[in-house]
Amino acid sequence: MGGIGKTALAVEAAHRARAKGWFPGGFLFVDLRGYDDDPVTADQAVLALLDAMGVRDQDLPATAEGRYGTYRALLAERRERTLLILDNASDPSQYLPLLPGTDHHRVIITSRVRSDALPARLIDLETLTPGDSESLLTRALHDTDERDDRPTREADELRELTDICGHLPLALQIAAGMLRRRRHRDIASLVTEIRSAADPTSVLDKGSPGKDVYGRSLVLGPVLETSYRRLPSAHARLLRLLALAPGADTSTEAICALADLEEPLALGVLEDLAAAHLVMPVRCVDDRGPAVRWGLHDLVRAFGVGVVAGDAGLREEGEAARERVLGWYVRWADAADDRLRWLPGMEVPERFGERGEALAWFDGERAGLVAAVGWGREERFAREAARLAQCLGEYLYWRRYFDDWIAVAEVAREAAGRAGDRLDEAIAWDHLGIALRAAGRREEAVQAHTRARDLHQDVGDRLREAMAWNNLGIALREAGRVEEAVQAHTRARDLHQAVEDRLGEAMAWNNLGIALQVAGRVEEAVQALTRARDLHQAAGDRPHEAGSWNSLGVALEEAGRVEEAVEAYGTSLKIARESEDWYGVGQALYNLAHLHETADRPDQARPAYLEAADAFTRANAPDKAAKARTRATNLPE
Repeated sequence: MGGIGKTALAVEAAHRARAKGWFPGGFLFVDLRGYDDDPVTADQAVLALLDAMGVRDQDLPATAEGRYGTYRALLAERRERTLLILDNASDPSQYLPLLPGTDHHRVIITSRVRSDALPARLIDLETLTPGDSESLLTRALHDTDERDDRPTREADELRELTDICGHLPLALQIAAGMLRRRRHRDIASLVTEIRSAADPTSVLDKGSPGKDVYGRSLVLGPVLETSYRRLPSAHARLLRLLALAPGADTSTEAICALADLEEPLALGVLEDLAAAHLVMPVRCVDDRGPAVRWGLHDLVRAFGVGVVAGDAGLREEGEAARERVLGWYVRWADAADDRLRWLPGMEVPERFGERGEALAWFDGERAGLVAAVGWGREERFAREAARLAQCLGEYLYWRRYFDDWIAVAEVAREAAGRAGDRLDEAIAWDHLGIALRAAGRREEAVQAHTRARDLHQDVGDRLREAMAWNNLGIALREAGRVEEAVQAHTRARDLHQAVEDRLGEAMAWNNLGIALQVAGRVEEAVQALTRARDLHQAAGDRPHEAGSWNSLGVALEEAGRVEEAVEAYGTSLKIARESEDWYGVGQALYNLAHLHETADRPDQARPAYLEAADAFTRANAPDKAAKARTRATNLPE
């Protein structure tokens, strides 16, 4: 892309190659200015090359054909190998006539566009690594004043500045110039100034120190603008819309929805934009094999957003595109959520025939889904964003992305509150409570579930009131308020029974059993958990049945019924593995290991702890994994 450092790399390579003696004839350099308003043509460039080889004035042939003939003849006669650098080309017509016509010499062509005009070796330049970005800025400051200690003193701010610059050499070079000029101010002040601007390029361009060593203007905006202006209208439109997409990268399917394009057409345009280094293909692997997602450099995204913001017609085009992709997310997230909640006897949801397919889709689209919910803070998107948030709860809980879930639930709660939708607001409060509890924020969870319960009571939704009571009971138990938890779960059980919701009743029995055990009422806990297990079995709810078996095992172990506990843990483990519930696998293995440790069987406990650690790692529960590994390490040999 523009500003990546193509010219600097080509010239540095040429100097090093000449120093090694590879090109005793030296090198010839022509700036083709491919993205200027008036690019250099091949006819103009050949004049410059002939001049560099000593052919000028009256020695110049009168016709273009004669000049090319003289140019090639001179290169053919030139025994000392020469390197030709044709820099900054935008079209093959600028450089094809300038090729030497002999393999004795070598050519480097730099361009923002991947061209298939030649069977040449192509080298794509990426942005710098974070470490190299920091080194570049540090060296730039120390070259001016070796006493400049800001990079050492403000290491975190230096790192943040390189992130803002997107590790793009041109942006870093501009930032270095700004820091040199404001040498009495800290790096943090520049970071704050750029962060507070809607478009980072505006701050960098305003502070640009002028020209680089090649005489080119160090300005980001025009570099991006020239690339954008050369695009066909369909390509420019897709680039603008992709800048508005939620998430760092976007699937081809989501882009088709965003731009209202059929996939073959969208792919063709995306591939062209990738060839122009304005879009970055991001390779990933899903259950169907290798796939490609599409992303933008942060500065390209900021440029695209700025283009849209500056034109009323483009703003409406962008808002319509965001509505389309949000609707697409809602449709498929709803179907995927249905698949995660599916039980035997239910209709199989559209598209997702297997649970794994739904999880894979959620995994691939997670960043975009969470970011799209964030649009709910805007009135135009509030209702659809709240719907999307409701579809994400089961998945985010299953994968244990609790920070994402808290953020999603907060937006949904705010959006529903603004819209005056008390039911959606109650659901959002309940989801927020679960996420807060899972993140260890128990008292906040109690408050959230209490609010959800009260709202459900107000709207007369007894089923969801029962669910809120159940969730409130879990939060109360984890907050140490066990007797209140028993009462809450009992209330939840009774309400689920009243509305004949057997699955909800099973969950209430399960949580009541856990609370009773914590309260020391072990035999009552065994009875409650046995009832929960039986109800889950009858409903065909295998994942929750696994959880009930595990909870029952804990109660049986405490009741001294060790062999029954081992059987319960084993059954839980088997079902959790079938469901690919790695957190459930980890829980069952950990409890089995603890039972073996208590029975003084370290040889059986150790591998079970280690297997539990692996399962917890797969379930995104690193704290639990670390605890299991520590228990394994501390066992006697």
